[in-house]
Amino acid sequence: MSDFTARLAALHVHPVKSCAGIAVQEAFVEETGLDLDRAWMVVDRDGEFLSQRELPAMARIVPALKGGEVVLRAPGMLALHLSVDRVEQPLRVRVWDDELPAYDMGPLAAQWMSDCLGRPGLRLARFDTEQRRLSSRRWTGDVEALNAFSDGYPLLVAGQASLDDLNTRLAARGAAPVDMRRFRANLVLEGLDPWAEDNVRELRIATPEGPVVLRLVKPCVRCSIPNVDPDTGTTGHEPGDTLAGFRADARMNGGITFGMNTVIVEGIGRTLRVGQAVEGDYAFD
Repeated sequence: MSDFTARLAALHVHPVKSCAGIAVQEAFVEETGLDLDRAWMVVDRDGEFLSQRELPAMARIVPALKGGEVVLRAPGMLALHLSVDRVEQPLRVRVWDDELPAYDMGPLAAQWMSDCLGRPGLRLARFDTEQRRLSSRRWTGDVEALNAFSDGYPLLVAGQASLDDLNTRLAARGAAPVDMRRFRANLVLEGLDPWAEDNVRELRIATPEGPVVLRLVKPCVRCSIPNVDPDTGTTGHEPGDTLAGFRADARMNGGITFGMNTVIVEGIGRTLRVGQAVEGDYAFD
């Protein structure tokens, strides 16, 4: 018997790490998470990844899926078309502590990124699907979880009620509401109490091909990215200041958390769709 039932309220894919995401109605489950999620990444001359932490204007690079392409648009720029299955040459990249081979998307993509973000020498890297970039077994236990260019886990799960509660607190402080774009969740659940996802152990999502079983393994510690306005690409103080007042997580040594990093136990090759029924179990320590 399950501890709760919920609904899959939204799905988001972020093709280029730290750029805007795409709300989709369905998404194919790959070993590394949702299909095309964090498949590309902006890097500097040394192959080091860049994000909205250093370049908040990345929030205004908006992708769209079009046939076999991902199309990137940004203010003042012509659209950049990226072929899903075409790369140019090998490129060595670094994402956090992982250094790995990837692919360069070529000089046109490099110039587009450099012009768009106002920093010379940028490159656009494509993840090499033959690489095995693993999540920390300290958190995943017996699950060997593969990643593309995500920060370290295949999926991020958040509750809509948690966002609603945060917005109530923001309103009480006279601050503007925020939406889920700031938190970059892949799966948004409806039907849980606020912050209940903090203590969920497992989710089971019914699909026609069989269940997708997910394990929520680590609270997601937040940096400055939620303070970046996705419409303007500018950085403020909220919702970070409000979250700091009540979201310090002892499991993360007092880190401010929103959402749960998640791994795939079963369901690779199956398709998630908005509206699907979700059931799950809690794991209270």
